[in-house]
Amino acid sequence: MTQHITAKELPISERPYEKCLQHGPQALSDAELLAVILKSGNREMNVVALAQSVLRADDKNLLNLYHMSVEDLMCFPGIGKVKAIQLKCVAELSKRIARTDRKERIRLSDASSVASYYMERLRHEHTEQLLVSMFDAKCNLIGDTLIATGTVSSVMGSPRDIFVRLIEKKAVYFILLHNHPSGDPTPSREDYAMTQRMKTCGELMDLNLSDHIIIGDNRYYSFRENRQIIV
Repeated sequence: MTQHITAKELPISERPYEKCLQHGPQALSDAELLAVILKSGNREMNVVALAQSVLRADDKNLLNLYHMSVEDLMCFPGIGKVKAIQLKCVAELSKRIARTDRKERIRLSDASSVASYYMERLRHEHTEQLLVSMFDAKCNLIGDTLIATGTVSSVMGSPRDIFVRLIEKKAVYFILLHNHPSGDPTPSREDYAMTQRMKTCGELMDLNLSDHIIIGDNRYYSFRENRQIIV
């Protein structure tokens, strides 16, 4: 029978639960926070050491929870399917918390507020994702939808698919967003062409393209800010 070393078997000064109760969760290291989720290690290492081994892999930080699959996480002795799924859910929850915190600050005319809202959702993707963000006549965000998923270097979106969704939502303004998995948000020739195509189609249907924002790794490019779109 495999023996799992739990947090309770650590010295009191090293137990993440007790440390959290005494000093608050902000006092815990990344590994200790992860150990609270994992609960137990394996017969070779305690739960904090197991958490450290997860953090040392690949990106060597908490971003591993975004980038590793359930199968990748299950390669660590002591992490089964349930624990791996729990870790992936924690990662997804962190994205949603970040979006919820920023939603009220979104402004149609402020590219930085829109980019901030979508940054965590898009910057970790390994393939290009094309989204359309929709706004009403008072410039309030009324929703968004994923239009297309591409490769590591390109994505194609049909104007028809985009405008069907805009009409369904009774949107007046819209913003295109997509990510560059390379981390560099510099637009390509295809990005310029798609922007002009969507703007022209929108004008014919009285739907206004307010911006096209490309998300990189904690960076973005706004066609509006760079005067490629004049509103």
